[in-house]
Amino acid sequence: MYRQSAFKKYNRIKTKLPFPLRNQINLIEDEIALNPYSGERKKGDLKEVFNKKFSLLGEVYLLAYKVDERAREVIFLAIGGHENFYRDLKRYLKSG
Repeated sequence: MYRQSAFKKYNRIKTKLPFPLRNQINLIEDEIALNPYSGERKKGDLKEVFNKKFSLLGEVYLLAYKVDERAREVIFLAIGGHENFYRDLKRYLKSG
């Protein structure tokens, strides 16, 4: 099992979400920690990023993360709806 960590922005967004969605996210985070390569690997500028799609109550959400193999750690980067998700993620990663 990989250790889990997250960017501050990820944690801020997650705490503002409704309880059922946060609960679902916690389950998905645990699933990713057990098998981090189960998500879809992105290409191009985001080639180090994996994403996991899931839906809850008819809404589709994306969870983006990176895997640090040396530290055996999964780093959660962003969570949100599909619209402008990758554009905003690229902008955020370049600024940080």
